Amino acid sequence: MTTTLADLVFASSWARDEVIVFAGDDQVTRAELESQATAVADALLELGVERGTPVGVMLPNGSSVLAALFGVWRAGAVYVPLNPRLTEGEVATIREAVEPGAIVTVDAHGGRFTDLPVVLVDDLCEDGDLRVRAGAVGAKRLGDDIALVQFTSGTTGKPKPVLLRHDGVLELIDGVVAKLRGGSSGSSPSGSSSSSGGAPARAAMPNLIPVSLSLWAGIYNVLFAFSIGAPVVVMDGFDPKTFARLVARFGIKSTVLPPAAMAMLADDESIATLEPLRFVRSITAPLSPLQARRFKDRFGIAVLNSYGQTEIGGEIVGWNAADSREHGDDKLGSVGRPHRGVEVRTVDERGHDVEAGESGELWFRTPALSAGYADGSDLGDRLSVDGFFRTGDIGRVDAEGFVWIEGRASDMVNRGGLKVHPGEVEEVLRLSPAVADAAVVGVPDERLGEVPWAFLVVVDGAVAPEAADLEVLCRDHLAPYKVPVGFTVVAELPRNEVGKVLKRELVTRPV
Repeated sequence: MTTTLADLVFASSWARDEVIVFAGDDQVTRAELESQATAVADALLELGVERGTPVGVMLPNGSSVLAALFGVWRAGAVYVPLNPRLTEGEVATIREAVEPGAIVTVDAHGGRFTDLPVVLVDDLCEDGDLRVRAGAVGAKRLGDDIALVQFTSGTTGKPKPVLLRHDGVLELIDGVVAKLRGGSSGSSPSGSSSSSGGAPARAAMPNLIPVSLSLWAGIYNVLFAFSIGAPVVVMDGFDPKTFARLVARFGIKSTVLPPAAMAMLADDESIATLEPLRFVRSITAPLSPLQARRFKDRFGIAVLNSYGQTEIGGEIVGWNAADSREHGDDKLGSVGRPHRGVEVRTVDERGHDVEAGESGELWFRTPALSAGYADGSDLGDRLSVDGFFRTGDIGRVDAEGFVWIEGRASDMVNRGGLKVHPGEVEEVLRLSPAVADAAVVGVPDERLGEVPWAFLVVVDGAVAPEAADLEVLCRDHLAPYKVPVGFTVVAELPRNEVGKVLKRELVTRPV
């Protein structure tokens, strides 16, 4: 029988009475999660959902969303996460691209899907059958090997629905586990493949999940935890004090955090310590060296950066503890080294490889390459003839194999033929004690084509810095052509759900 992500629960070696999910006041054992997931699967099959059918799931963070996740896979369907915070327009965009055949949700959101068959999981923890609302199941099929649809961040264009395969995700997780535990063979550290349904390595420490389970980062970290035999602690929205309390309660020594969450923790003066936390892995959005240093100095916790894209399965480059001990300070700002099974090239505009340490577009070949997009399009010209994925990210790989990200090719400002990397300018602007955040975009210019313009968020209580002072700061650290021609103060930068700045929105603002 083909191995799927459902086997991380249904073929695991946990004792049936072992608690594997902590979510608020809920403590769910392996047997309970199996039972709840089976109930979801049975309800979907009762409605007529067939293998490969995309099923939308709109649930808040908690134990029920995990039952839905593994229940959809138990039924052989394809998981389509829908954040309850999405607007009706955003839901309509997803529905148009994916065409879900059924929905799993609660009463509070059931009215948003009156034309689809629905499984209501309000009574999931109770004995008996789940309530269903019958209807015509959609006819679209995405393939038996497809696990889920995950949308790209959409920072520079319309989000795209990426198809991720069961086997690709499992293989990618195996590679990350091997990297973190110092292995290099094709097996997981336990001695058997963590994707095979064999006995996973035991791990007493739970994985703390501080992000929404409608995001691939949240789903991935649940799957990663279950693959190594670790339970999960699910947060219903990020709050610094709750996070610190959970870290202490469960003895969390390593976890994942988005850059925005790290900034919130560093800013909260009421949090004196995050003991016993030792390592934080950055996820979901680029982490600047300045923010990494700030968090490390505040709490004495090593920050391990990472890199990935949805089309290539998620995280493919990262740090482990050994690299951190040996190179933590001299490589601060790097996203780490490629995980097992991942190959990297750096190429110029003609597609030719560049020398180590030189900048170019990063191309990766990975075991978890996407099967294409749910709208029927494939990866097209983003794939080279030998299977490398063109990421659109500009970066370099140094002599020790560490990868450094310098920005998106689409974000780069071409100032009369001179290339300006916005990230480099943004780092300099954040050196101002009055600047809390910054984003640099290219705006049209009749003479030069485009020029850099900076949007700034001022520190609470601080006086907005003068443009002349910011220009002096930039000229002290940057070549003249990289200095923004203007500065606009905004209340906040537009961001998506994972914290990435939506520069396509800034470009359209008047300056």
